[in-house]
Amino acid sequence: MPEISGRLRPYGRVGILVSRYNELVTARLLEGAREVCAEAGIPEAQVDVVWVPGAFELPAVAAGAAATGRYACLIALGAIIRGDTPHFEYVAGESARGLNSVAIRYALPVAFGVLTVDTLEQATDRAGGKAGHKGREAAEAALLATDVLHQVRGMHA
Repeated sequence: MPEISGRLRPYGRVGILVSRYNELVTARLLEGAREVCAEAGIPEAQVDVVWVPGAFELPAVAAGAAATGRYACLIALGAIIRGDTPHFEYVAGESARGLNSVAIRYALPVAFGVLTVDTLEQATDRAGGKAGHKGREAAEAALLATDVLHQVRGMHA
């Protein structure tokens, strides 16, 4: 039985969907995602950046982008910071659920690069600070999954 593992390779157009809400953080996530795309050999002209109002809107835009058939993968980036109301749980849960639904419906890698944190400090730590770079990680996950999916689709019985 073969063992399949993904590599960072260019397979076509990449869509990076970025929440404008908490843009101080999401712009840094975007920088990391772009770096990984460049490292994978994806020309800048093949990377579309689509800004959406907030993380709650990411799934609808992801579904629209996936429906075009234009993208090899999507990378969703956002930052949801807990406040004093239950709003955080609704936004975080629906964003995750919606993006997962898009991935399954279209059999398209959709990376979940949406931070769900308690403080702005935690968010900046995860956007290239001391807790790593979740924008880079999301891009890597999307590109690796794209490669795996291409390999699986190319297998013959």
